[in-house]
Amino acid sequence: MYSDSDLDQAVSAGVLPAHLAAAFRDHVAGLRATPAVDEEHFRFLTGFNDLFVTIAITLLLVAVAQIGGLVADWAGGAAVAAMSWVLALYFTARRRMALPSIVLLLTFVGGIAAAVLASIGFMAIRVVDSAALVAIGLAGAAAGTGAALHWRRFSVPITPAIAAVAAVALVVSLIIAAVPAAKPLTWVLLLVGGMAVFGYAMRWDMSDPRRETRCADVAFWLHLVAAPMIAHPIFQLLGVFEDRLALGTALLVLLMYMLFALVALAIDRRALLVSSLIYVLYALSTLIRTTGAVAMSTALTALVIGAALLSLSAFWQTIRVSIVTRLGRLATRLPPVQSRA
Repeated sequence: MYSDSDLDQAVSAGVLPAHLAAAFRDHVAGLRATPAVDEEHFRFLTGFNDLFVTIAITLLLVAVAQIGGLVADWAGGAAVAAMSWVLALYFTARRRMALPSIVLLLTFVGGIAAAVLASIGFMAIRVVDSAALVAIGLAGAAAGTGAALHWRRFSVPITPAIAAVAAVALVVSLIIAAVPAAKPLTWVLLLVGGMAVFGYAMRWDMSDPRRETRCADVAFWLHLVAAPMIAHPIFQLLGVFEDRLALGTALLVLLMYMLFALVALAIDRRALLVSSLIYVLYALSTLIRTTGAVAMSTALTALVIGAALLSLSAFWQTIRVSIVTRLGRLATRLPPVQSRA
């Protein structure tokens, strides 16, 4: 399977003329009777060899972490980060293998964060106090810096998403450490961070509305991390899982999910719908139980939500047309609703 990034690289290398790449995209869109952008492509596997290499990398890095840990607490993480960088020089820079590249990025960033936490004795901190939050903040800053360096060298699409998560963790940790009274506002701070990441994702998306370049891959991962940072705080603030869910709250959850659906349709991204699915399932199950169908609540909930999501998927573009055409000039910055001629 070839991704849009592969086509772009072929055009850049002179292997494939740009007009043929565009014609190929149009042909695929015509076969599927839907715009190519609607498929929301991202490359996770280039072949079964990705899994084979990933397993080997995991085994090697686990061994490196254990051996490094025998030298010093921080050495295990540092060794993992160093080895991940060396392996990325081949499997990412030369082989362009998708899954190994993602794993090596995560282990590189995670190794840096683990080394920082170990070097300041984070495991000795027994309670989540200001010292612990400062330690987490320092680890987040180190991870963000490492992600930035990794992006400049390897440009793995998931890298900005990892850096964004590290930045949100850093800011939230520092705020709570500086103002302990703000701790009850953790969910609010995460929501603000999620909205910021969502805005950053839209910046990448709007730079490539037809999703023909690496920008679309970067935006995909940013939306994937922004969605839970938006959905979970909102529903946690509503108290969805606290004691017994009130009928009014259940209805509010369903209305919020409908709002998420409208946003997802407009921007042609489904991450918000997936991240909030567990909450709407619970809310709908509560509503069904109030009708007296206690024994069938789980089955009826799965039936209703499953049918609704399948219908939404089948008529996704039809619904998008009715929404996007009402957005005026903003529609020109969003993914097209019709296949290119």
